[in-house]
Amino acid sequence: MTKAKRWVFAALAMTFLLSFLLSACSQPGSGSTSGSGSTSGSGSSGGGTSGGGSADSGGSSGEASSGAVGTGGSAVGFIFVGARDDYGYNQAAYIGSQAVEEAFPDLKVLRVENVPETAEAERVMEQMINDGANIIFPTSYGHLDPALNVAARHPDVAFFHQGGLKTAENLGTYFGTIWEPVYLAGVAAGKMTKTNKLGYIVSVPIPQVLLNVNAFQRGAQSVNPDVTTTVVFTGSWCDPGQQANAANSLIDGGVDVLTQHQDCTKTIIETAERRGVMSVGYHADASSLAPLGWIVGSVWNWPDLFVDMAKTAVEGNFKGSKYDGKFRGGLADNVVRLTGFGENVPEDVRTLVEQKKEELLSGRLHPFAGPVRDQSGAVRIEEGVIPTVEELESTDYLVEGVIGNIPQ
Repeated sequence: MTKAKRWVFAALAMTFLLSFLLSACSQPGSGSTSGSGSTSGSGSSGGGTSGGGSADSGGSSGEASSGAVGTGGSAVGFIFVGARDDYGYNQAAYIGSQAVEEAFPDLKVLRVENVPETAEAERVMEQMINDGANIIFPTSYGHLDPALNVAARHPDVAFFHQGGLKTAENLGTYFGTIWEPVYLAGVAAGKMTKTNKLGYIVSVPIPQVLLNVNAFQRGAQSVNPDVTTTVVFTGSWCDPGQQANAANSLIDGGVDVLTQHQDCTKTIIETAERRGVMSVGYHADASSLAPLGWIVGSVWNWPDLFVDMAKTAVEGNFKGSKYDGKFRGGLADNVVRLTGFGENVPEDVRTLVEQKKEELLSGRLHPFAGPVRDQSGAVRIEEGVIPTVEELESTDYLVEGVIGNIPQ
């Protein structure tokens, strides 16, 4: 009897074991690890392919990985550090994104404004990739490192970073030699000032900022040897309170022409207009804010360039293109330009600026042809030397005639 019971228990145990094994083998076809996506979604990189989780929803999809960089997506992403209506940097880039939207009706254009230059930028770009973007435009200088991090995780996504000095296999940078029209605006300011005191309100001392200050002063000094430019660093790309304080302080000190290197330009221009002094614009045309005091502005012209960059990636031609690295366009490429002159700018000033522009375009004039001396009088560019764009983009000094110190 005992022996029989043992056989019964053994048979039952064997039956239970076989049932368990058969059940376990059936799991891949059902349940929590199915194609709805936890294995491809909530894993690494902040959920780059999460939220819906289908295999073709993200930049790292199987289909995209077999194609060229930037191909296979359903969207193009743009991130902006500020608001699209800032009369400045972000407005110019936003207008460029609208041109892309019009040129590629089959691609969804994803835009996020007010994205800080922190890890939050990574999160936003990851979400864009998850939402189908295989082309991303991070448009602020400080978005570069976050973009490089995301680019390393998504080698099939093409990144076009605005103004960066570093690149990657799938990340190129673009910018314009905006210092060319800034130099010409300086010529206009040098002729228009009555006090010989110009003011320049800037953000932080990166090379591009210092380069613009230097170009403006050299342009002004080329037609007015007595002129000076006082620079104020706010430490921020857009702080209207600091901008207003800086503008009022400069005006109180005798400055009668204000310009700036800020992302949002409205406050400074409106303050200048209200105080009865003249203004020179930057990034985007803000002449409507200063009907009396507007002289001219140096602005970006992104639409055609943005469309061409997107087209290059969509057609699978990013690698080896002029955008696969550091692309810099200039006045001759219509990437940067001058706005129209203000109504109170005399005809002789307009004619002079246009003459200087033609000299610049013909190569007879270069804003930084040596000798170039810094504030201490030391020669930074030797006589007869024409610096390269790359050399200028490493500028770490202010030229003679500029008043103010570079923050350390």
